[in-house]
Formats: sequence, C-alpha cells, structure tokens
Amino acid sequence: MTPDTPAENRPRILSRPDGSSIAYHQSPGDGVGVVFLHGLKSDMNGGKALHVEQWCRQNNRPFLRFDQLGHGQSSGQFIDGTIGRWAEDTVAVLDSLCDGPQVLIGSSMGGWVMLLAALARPEKVAGLLGIAPAPDFTDDLTRSQISPEQWEALQRDGICYFNSDYSCDPYPLTKALFDDGHANSLLHNPIPYHGPVRILHGQQDDSVPWERSLTLARQLVSDDVLCTFIKRGDHRLSEPEDLERMTRTLDELLARVGPT
Repeated sequence: MTPDTPAENRPRILSRPDGSSIAYHQSPGDGVGVVFLHGLKSDMNGGKALHVEQWCRQNNRPFLRFDQLGHGQSSGQFIDGTIGRWAEDTVAVLDSLCDGPQVLIGSSMGGWVMLLAALARPEKVAGLLGIAPAPDFTDDLTRSQISPEQWEALQRDGICYFNSDYSCDPYPLTKALFDDGHANSLLHNPIPYHGPVRILHGQQDDSVPWERSLTLARQLVSDDVLCTFIKRGDHRLSEPEDLERMTRTLDELLARVGPT
C-alpha cells in the first residue's frame, strides 16, 4: 500500500491493548454477518476472501476480513504469532467490530482459529464454514514434515525454517507456535460447538489430508455437520468452480441460521 492508495482501499485499524494493531476491511449489510479468516502466511486479500466479499456486497450481507498478527497489513512479525494469539485477536474482532451473530469462514489454519473463536464466543457464532480446515496441524501435519535436524534446531534455538510449496522463502516456525498449538489442540476430544458446520475439502490436497475433515466432523458435537469432498480439488480450492461452490454453500448456511 502506498501513500496515494485511494482511501476506500485502505484498511481500517483495530488497536489492541498491547499496542498491536489489526488491519481490516468491513462492508455493511443486513442479517447475519460473515467473517473470513485466512490461512497461515496468507492474508485478507486472497482470492477466496475477495470473492466472498463481492458476494456479500451483492447480497447485502455484512462482511469483514482482516489480517492476523504478523500477516499482511497488521502489525507484528510472523514469528510473534501463535494459534492462541490469532484466536484471541479473532475474538477481539468479533467483540469490537461485529454486531449480532456471524458465520465464520476459516481457510486452512483459519479453520482451526474459527473453531477456537466459536468455542470462546458461541453466542456470536451462528455457523462455521471450513475450507480445508487444519486443526492441530502443528501436532502432526507439520511435525511429521520436519527433519530431525530441524527439530533439534527448534528445541535448541526456538526456531527452524520449513520449506513450503506455497512460498519461495522458508517459513520460520517457532517453538512457541508448536507449544501453543499443542495447548490448543482440539481433535482428541469432543468439540462442544452446537451450531451448523459446513466443510469443503479437496481430495488432492497435499497439505491437509481430506481425512482430517472426517475426523473433525466426528469430533464436533453438533448434529448439523456436512462435508463436501472435491475429488480433483487441491488445498487452495480457488478455481472458479471452487469459489462458486463456496458461496453457494455459504448461502445455504446463512439460510439455515436464519435472517437475524
């Protein structure tokens, strides 16, 4: 973003008590609102977030997207973040910026964060839509891909560097991220969220196996959980047909939770 960026394209800022700041975009509408939670090392300007924003504008639905700490235009560095901190900031967004119930859309890591936020504020979360949700990924998915040398460096130095297909530069992963992730793990016990949940997951996902969504569906105590598996879908699910499926599912979910 440059100084001559039009004012309407500049994010608004939510200040946090510790001096950090959350950058966000919000558009008005009627009825249950929609909040988009991006994935690890992504941001609020991704294709899925912008597609949902356009759909909400066209359908007069309140919508909010924001950058997590250490991502995009929010303050901090990526290594400052943990799952618990990102969930706390999400709750702050719900408390400070959102009126009435919301449907949370969580992509990958955002799917983990949305679950934690829903458990913290069940009265504010009317429904959940997970896009390749990745709860507990620090316990097994990422841990299994780290070499013994990287794990040793993590224990010794508090940080290691992980190569990802989604970035030219290695991801810096901290011991704090792993420790906090373990403390916030969800899949080993029933997840006491009772609202409707919709899950979309590609069966060609090489980052988060689609079977993880089956495990999540089993652990959710809600009786209203539907999973859709896309045979040729990848982790991103950002093709035009994927985006259309996402907003079609969102429309059904919003009808399910009602007009208020």
